[in-house]
Amino acid sequence: MKPDVISSIKEIRELINRALKEDVGSGDATTLALVPSGASAKAAIISRGSYVVSGTTVARNVFRHIDRTLKCTIVTPDRNKASKGNVIMRIAGKVRSILTAERTALNFLQRMTGIATLTSAFVTKVKPYNVNILDTRKTTPTLRSLEKYAVLCGGGCNHRMGLYDRILIKDNHRKLWTTNGSRGLDVAVQEARRKYPDMDIEVEVESIDDLRNVLKSKPDWILLDNMSVRHMKECVAECAGKCRLEASGGINLKNITAVAKTGINAISLGCLTHSAPAADLSLEIE
Repeated sequence: MKPDVISSIKEIRELINRALKEDVGSGDATTLALVPSGASAKAAIISRGSYVVSGTTVARNVFRHIDRTLKCTIVTPDRNKASKGNVIMRIAGKVRSILTAERTALNFLQRMTGIATLTSAFVTKVKPYNVNILDTRKTTPTLRSLEKYAVLCGGGCNHRMGLYDRILIKDNHRKLWTTNGSRGLDVAVQEARRKYPDMDIEVEVESIDDLRNVLKSKPDWILLDNMSVRHMKECVAECAGKCRLEASGGINLKNITAVAKTGINAISLGCLTHSAPAADLSLEIE
């Protein structure tokens, strides 16, 4: 996925339409009851903390989906930093439309900005060591493209988008392969390559013996799962540049520097998308 592309226009429209149906339903009762139909105003979305922004285009499309006459100006574009008190977006037009779209727009923007900000914190930690920060498939159902885009905004990289674009032989695959009387992991890699010759192949290993076995079949990536830093260093030395190495499991902001120093190529983190705190943003009528 390219950093300047969130997803298809059709997909964005479908996501926004579902989100607005969920929130607005038959109508914004409070606003319809209390706000005159002809009232107009200006509003601003303001940052209440320090963040890396993501999701401004989606938020703008939410407002425009409610009312095409609303004027929406992005002040702090995606991938830029916003400090406390900074304006991220300005909206002008009918008050009813602004208030009806407010929560859905903020939900997208707060979620995506939170992911971008957490990703940026990890990227900053590993920058001196030339290690890529990768996301995972641990995303909110139906929001994967948006959340992975937010990772890009924070300086991270996208791992596979789904089950269809990379072979990743994980623990359960390995268990089934070996208990069915098949040979070692190296043969599993060969079989996967025979069936999907144009697809990258990655294998999860839990020991240096696993790694030695897998290296014989020359996979594109080897995933070091829940290994200690000491064992990671041993695997890096054993691999000696023959294959790219990814580390995952139990890695956080406190220990990621030690992991990055081992010489691995990438670190994958499910927390980027499943545990990022939402950004504190608010819409204020001016």
